[in-house]
Amino acid sequence: MHAEETGALRFVPLYQERVWGGRRLAELYGRPLAADRPIGESWELVDRPEAQSVVADGPLAGVTLGELWRDRRELFGTRAASGPDRFPLLIKLLDARDVLSVQVHPPAALAALIGGEPKTETWVVLDAAPGAYLLVGLRAGATRAELERCLRAGGDVAELLHRIDVQAGDAVLIPSGRVHAIGPGNVILEIQQNSDTTYRVFDFNRPGLDGRPRDLHVDQSLASIDFTDVTPELAAPDDAGAAVSSPYFQLDRWTVRTRRPVAPPGEMAVLCVVTGRATVDEIVLGPGDIALVPAVADPPQVGPADAQPVALLRVMLPAPTESPSRPG
Repeated sequence: MHAEETGALRFVPLYQERVWGGRRLAELYGRPLAADRPIGESWELVDRPEAQSVVADGPLAGVTLGELWRDRRELFGTRAASGPDRFPLLIKLLDARDVLSVQVHPPAALAALIGGEPKTETWVVLDAAPGAYLLVGLRAGATRAELERCLRAGGDVAELLHRIDVQAGDAVLIPSGRVHAIGPGNVILEIQQNSDTTYRVFDFNRPGLDGRPRDLHVDQSLASIDFTDVTPELAAPDDAGAAVSSPYFQLDRWTVRTRRPVAPPGEMAVLCVVTGRATVDEIVLGPGDIALVPAVADPPQVGPADAQPVALLRVMLPAPTESPSRPG
């Protein structure tokens, strides 16, 4: 079976219960969530030992993302030819009914030394309640000594972080080492390196789902936080027009009124519909739907399913000139 014969691939979501999760993925996107479970994350594309995305339908139904990456690498295009052993991205939908813990991911130079994996990620706000905010980086004047004193005393370190009020459409890059938290009322698309290492800096003194306090990682956090990262801003398009670019992925924001190619020839792309309804490869995608479009020489086109324009997010692997010299 050639890439041309597979068409766009939809995967079965993997829902994750979180103490801060809610019901918005059901309310906004009709996701079939159990009524008594706080779902904080939907893992849409994942290739990890503990979790595998599975193709939902079509000729490859039942095949895992990991199997495709190992056995059908041509589906992922020339940018994936020299990639790592696993699909390099993890893509999620997040529903923050409550504030998430304050977190940090270890930078590449440190991760292996302290037993973790580096993680750079991007958040795109899909829906935001009035007053929604993100905590990103340190506020002006905050110091390592001040944050460490606060942590050791069990104080609220959120007061030392930079708060950004957000609305639907805002995006922010979270490189490894940037301390961060998602405030309540946000529904977010998260694109990240394939890593699940998170050091919990502070958890607002609340119990976890089992009624007990969740573990904190104070020493690892202090080693990982970039204390020069002060008052960062929301992402702005780069010179090429990409909404967010990093060494690990490229995110483009499209408003589609007429049909256009999904990706350059020979490259794959991941599409997420924000508003409206889109068609690609005869598949109709509605708000919150995510599909991986395999690489083909003559790329399929995406366009509106009806007379209304479609707001899309497109994720691609970076061009070779943007690739990092080492993982992390």
